[in-house]
Amino acid sequence: VQLQASGGGLVQAGGSLTLACVASERAASDYTMGWFRQAPGKEREFVAGINWSGSSTYYADSVNGRFTISRDNAKNTVYLQMNELTPEDTAVYFCAADSSYSGNYYLVTGYNHWGQGTLVTVSS
Repeated sequence: VQLQASGGGLVQAGGSLTLACVASERAASDYTMGWFRQAPGKEREFVAGINWSGSSTYYADSVNGRFTISRDNAKNTVYLQMNELTPEDTAVYFCAADSSYSGNYYLVTGYNHWGQGTLVTVSS
C-alpha cells in the first residue's frame, strides 16, 4: 500500500494544522494507522495511532490533549488534527500503516508501510 501525506506547512505557535494521509488501497481500512515525527538530529518518534475502525486511539504524552487522530475509511484517509502547536512540534511528520497486525502501536517497527513525510514548522 502506498501512503501520501499532506497538510504540512509553517504555522505560528498556538496555531493549528491538519495533516491527511491517503492510502492507495481500500485494504488499508483494515489496518492500524499511525503518525510519527522526526525532528532534525532526532530519532523518529510515535505521535498517534488508530485502530482499523477508529474505536481506539493512542497518543504520545507530549501531544495528548492537543492532537487528535481520526480516519475516514470510505476515503482511505487518516487525519491528524494538531492544535496548540509549539516550536517543539517542528518535525517531518510521517504516516504509517501496519498490514501485519503487529499490535505494536507505539513502535516504528510496528508498521511496514510508510508515507514520504510532510514538514511542519512552528515558529515562536
